[in-house]
Formats: sequence, C-alpha cells, structure tokens
Amino acid sequence: MKAGVVHAREDIRYEEIATPIPKPGEVLIRVKYTGICGSDVPRVNGNAAHFYPIVLGHEFSGVIEKVGEGVTSLKIGDRVAGIPLEPCMKCDDCKRGNFSLCKHYIFIGSRVFGSFAEYVCVPEANAIKISDLISFEQAALFEPATIALHGVERIDYNGGCTVAIVGAGTIGLFTMQLAKIFGASKVIAFDIDGDRLEAAKKLGADAVINTLNSNYMDQAMRLTNGNGFDYVYGTSGAVPTIKMPFSLVGNKGKICYIGTPTSAVTFSIDEWEQINRKEAVVTGSWMSYSAPFPGHEWSAIAHFFATGQLKYKNIIFKIYPLSKIADAFSAFKYPNRIKGKILIDSEI
Repeated sequence: MKAGVVHAREDIRYEEIATPIPKPGEVLIRVKYTGICGSDVPRVNGNAAHFYPIVLGHEFSGVIEKVGEGVTSLKIGDRVAGIPLEPCMKCDDCKRGNFSLCKHYIFIGSRVFGSFAEYVCVPEANAIKISDLISFEQAALFEPATIALHGVERIDYNGGCTVAIVGAGTIGLFTMQLAKIFGASKVIAFDIDGDRLEAAKKLGADAVINTLNSNYMDQAMRLTNGNGFDYVYGTSGAVPTIKMPFSLVGNKGKICYIGTPTSAVTFSIDEWEQINRKEAVVTGSWMSYSAPFPGHEWSAIAHFFATGQLKYKNIIFKIYPLSKIADAFSAFKYPNRIKGKILIDSEI
C-alpha cells in the first residue's frame, strides 16, 4: 500500500510499504480521510516522533476491508470512524474507567503505525460504526470533536450561563458548538485570526472578539454586564491564551484547559491572585474517553453529527491527496496561513 512515512525531521515520504494484516480481534480499515492534528506537526517538522520510520495519523475514517478472527461487532463494508487510544485495561486508572489517564497506553498514529496510509489495522474496539447520514469527512473529525465534548463535561456545566471560548481552532469551534447545544445563554469566541472568528460566527457564536484589539477585555465585560463569564474554555496552547481565562472568568466561575501549552508559562502574583479572589475552579482535560470504552463521548458525537446539530464544513480548510502529504506538512511552516483543519484523502 501507499503511505506517508516519516523518516526523520522534515522528511515525510509518499512510498510503498507492506499492507497490514489483521490479527485476531483486529480489523483492517481502508482509509478515506485523516485529519492533521496539531500534535502531528512537531512529529514531522520537529523532533517529537517516538521513533523512525513511523506512519502518523489518528483522526480517521474509512471502511472495513477485512476482519480478523473473533471479530463480531464489525463486518466488511461497515463505515467507521477511528478511535486512536488503546488503553492497557490493567492499570488502576483503567480499572476505574479513566482510560484517558492510562499509564501504559498505546496510541494509533504515534506509538504504532497510523492512518496516513491507504490502510490501517486497529483493534475491533477502536472502530465505531457511523450512520449513512455522516460523511467520511465528518467521521475524520470525530476525535477532535470528542475531545471538545470531554472538555465541556470536565466542569459542572449547566445551561443558561455565559461561556467564553479562548481559541477558535478546530477544538475551540467544536467546544463552542457543544456549549450552545447544551443550552448556553451566550457563547463568545476569542482569537487573533479574523478568518477563524468569521468561522465561529457562521457556526453560531453570539459574538466574537479579536484579542489583538487593545480594548478586548472591555468588550468582553460589556457582554457579561461586567460580571465575567460563568465558564471559560481554553482551547489554544499559546501562552497569552493560557493566562487570559483568569481575567475572563467571573466570580465563582469555572475554567477548563483543553489546549496544552506550546512553551513554558509563568504567572505574576496579580494574575494568579485572580483565581483566589474570584474563587474560581480550574481544571484540565485530557483526550476523550470514559467507561465503558471508548465512552459516551463517541456515541454522543455520532448523534450530534448525524442530526446536523454539530456542524463541520466551516472547520475544514483544505484537503490534500495522500501523495501530497509532504506539501500538507510544509504548509504548517506558515501557521498563520492555516485557517482550519487540513484533511488527507487516502483515495486520491
């Protein structure tokens, strides 16, 4: 089969490799689309790959091509979305159903070969059947959408409240939509990119604020009658966006960090003291899994995509054929030009 194989930093090649064969309990998926995740970029353009050569790709959709011995829940021809985490099922966290926190997990597309290829093999539990109402492009967005849902639910979320989304990237736009689906009275998206803010408006944001404007905090406070936000979701890893929720959150409000920092973060006394003075709750969110594996996050996203409540067309920026995967990763050398999710099409 053809695959995009990473051999070294800035060296990803479209080349022929062996087609995997499903072992007992596994299925072979003919890949349709794979999204490029932010975590893939430093593994190609930097030194973050676990080993070489490696086929990355963990946000994927496709069709079951073969089934291994003992597989009962899937059959040839089933349309599926990929689930990349393989928890060990033995550690204390797994036994508690906290699969996202597994200490000995395998991850498809980073620790084993993934879906930037024509085919990928995964355990039976790592493919979820999708409705005919869901396109393969949508299905390749399941993983980031489930991350957004997991983050929304990491804090005691109630409808009828105000919500700030800091960062209007893929996960931010899904988080914003889910906050609306769950009944937010007002959702405001914050970003420095006008195109991303425009996408947020098209996807239902009640207002958008460009944080390059010197008065952006005044705008935010006016929209909340000076009270700050009940919920703030940080979905970007840039240092200023890590600090921003401290100022945006209201008294007794809640902050959830879904994005991860891209460099070291330090806080001044005044910045940190806002958490104390406001008695804010701060938590993190990691991946998108719960018991029973893979969790209700995945079935819920399947429902919201099938019903059309969760929209995606303004999130996809560009689609590259698998043969041009090197060009796709070269584009990330100019991140300001990337205005949304890039998908790799394994069939062209």
